[in-house]
Amino acid sequence: MNALLRRVLVLGSGGREHALARAIARSPSAPEVIVAPGNGGTEQPGEPRIRRAQVDLAKLEEVADLAEREQVGLVVVGPEAPLVQGLVDLLERRGIAAFGPKREAARLENSKAFLKDFALRHHIPTARHHTVTSLEQAKAEIELRGAPIVVKADGLCAGKGVVVAESTEEALDAAKAMLVDRVFGEAGSVVVLEECLVGREVSVHAISDGERFLVLPPARDHKRIFDGDRGPNTGGMGVVCPASDVGPELLARIEREIIGPTLRGMKAEGHPFKGVLFAGIMITSDGTPMLLEHNVRFGDPECEALMELVEGDFAALLASAAAGELEPSHVKIRHDRHSVVVVLAAKGYPASTVMGAVISGLDAAAKAEAVVHHAGTRRRGEAYEVAGGRVLAVTASGRTFDLARDRAYRAADAIRFEGKQLRRDIGQTVPRETVLR
Repeated sequence: MNALLRRVLVLGSGGREHALARAIARSPSAPEVIVAPGNGGTEQPGEPRIRRAQVDLAKLEEVADLAEREQVGLVVVGPEAPLVQGLVDLLERRGIAAFGPKREAARLENSKAFLKDFALRHHIPTARHHTVTSLEQAKAEIELRGAPIVVKADGLCAGKGVVVAESTEEALDAAKAMLVDRVFGEAGSVVVLEECLVGREVSVHAISDGERFLVLPPARDHKRIFDGDRGPNTGGMGVVCPASDVGPELLARIEREIIGPTLRGMKAEGHPFKGVLFAGIMITSDGTPMLLEHNVRFGDPECEALMELVEGDFAALLASAAAGELEPSHVKIRHDRHSVVVVLAAKGYPASTVMGAVISGLDAAAKAEAVVHHAGTRRRGEAYEVAGGRVLAVTASGRTFDLARDRAYRAADAIRFEGKQLRRDIGQTVPRETVLR
């Protein structure tokens, strides 16, 4: 499949979507890319093949109307919420090609209880678990298992629904907050109690047409806000790709024991998975890969790092997967390069983000051989200002990890705004969440 797509619509507003738009805009088959609703960076005059459109992603009919009005050849869905709400189902009913799973396949991310039971049915290695629907059930299970124990809200919670409890009291408090206080609404009406796993965490993405798949280089995210992997969790403060401790043999084992069985299992159950499957995996001390979670979209900021290592017609690759005819030859994966992402966060993030700071130094950053992906930004005249917690994802690649890292930090240091936060140890420490999960 190598037809001209005319226009591609990328849905979302973060750094992930900016990176996807840039990769698609480099594709010979996609003359124009629309990002909706986008951010300040997706309306830059220096990127004429990318433009921005306004749409409310929660209003699926309006999204489909936009795709029809713009006569797009492919819709690429960035965030998970529209996928679990059935956007791809709606687009396909209207005859619009879309890259992303249908609603039933998106249950892999939408329900942690579904994922755990699915893993058991298809013999995918994962932590032992127990699902509860009341505080009384949770109390009995927690007291039986003891601590440490992981408490997970079943549904989507914007990355905040997982508590690694190091005491039974902490576990009970977390379960009460979810099941009784409903701090996550209906997403916490079912809770999964899971054993903790010890090891190193890695993110593995696979692009699939429902049967065949292409695995991308393994990446490692850094979740905590401060150096030394201290402080509260965030959406991600930086990424290294590939993860140096995941070699070809281990990656092949992950494909064989986790990625392949997941895709075959979804097809066997009548819900083939088309899109990108993002597996969060723990490598235990004996080298065993264990599935922590599946996401049904690209990670952020993993996507920014991955797009630096993909060359060729990325748009045609996604279109072939959406059509059920995956053709990996559309792209070349640069296994001879490394990429590093350093996230610049706003003052107060992640607790209470301070908006409105003016951003400077973007031109100087571009001269440091890095790509600056916008996330929480907006344009104000000719200037950019802070409009979200994670503001920019500064991304660089090189023949060696040290070269990529040096380029990313030189660019990050060139950018200035009041209260700027960044980690100085991306790629130099093992993130704490990989030790206890």
